[in-house]
Amino acid sequence: MPAAPSPPRVPCTFAGMVEGARLTMPLLPGTLVFAAAVGATSAEKGLTLGQAVFMSLSVYAGASQLLGLQLWPQVFSLSAIAAIVVVTMAVNLRFLLMGASLQPWLSRGPAGPVHVGLAALTDANFVVASRYHAQGGQDAGVFIGAGLFMWVIWTLATIPGHALGHLLTDPKRFAIDMVMPLTFTAMSVGLFRLRRDRLAWPVAAGVAVVTAQLAEGYWFIVTGALAGSLAAGVLRERA
Repeated sequence: MPAAPSPPRVPCTFAGMVEGARLTMPLLPGTLVFAAAVGATSAEKGLTLGQAVFMSLSVYAGASQLLGLQLWPQVFSLSAIAAIVVVTMAVNLRFLLMGASLQPWLSRGPAGPVHVGLAALTDANFVVASRYHAQGGQDAGVFIGAGLFMWVIWTLATIPGHALGHLLTDPKRFAIDMVMPLTFTAMSVGLFRLRRDRLAWPVAAGVAVVTAQLAEGYWFIVTGALAGSLAAGVLRERA
């Protein structure tokens, strides 16, 4: 039997990167405020401006950056370092699911640029790229451009946050910690096309709430994400 034809390659253009940056514009207000909160928390913990900016540039991990800083000890020890590593790893495990969902599309693009885009994978460019692809778009440059643009904005927004210092050191006081999750949720709604998909949301929320009551730390994020993903997969298979 003849071999099955390989799936067509997808383009990766500069125009697509510009379009990806443009599509992130609705996310900029929340990103700027959140990044400023990270910069302010860095100042509170004693990091210099250079150290804070370098952390945002090299780590670029949003919520896990903020959580890591909240666990930042006065004196470092192996146990303190291990706690930061475990918490940030738990929060960032969701990127495994995001990357897996993008694999059928991005695996057909040029490996080098796609890997650069994956290094800048966050909730924001995941949602932007997923909505673009769900609407029939194929240019991998949209994913890459959205990620790189948000990376630059995040790093630069750390600077005024560090300068503001004490004003933003408690994100929960102004509900800053909810800005990006709520934005992400609002933008994600359009990705669920089937009625059955919507059942995955209460499944994820229910598992997360139960986990938060039973286990300390941030494992509710991981269990909720896994439960929601499995539920969506099962429901789509039945549909």
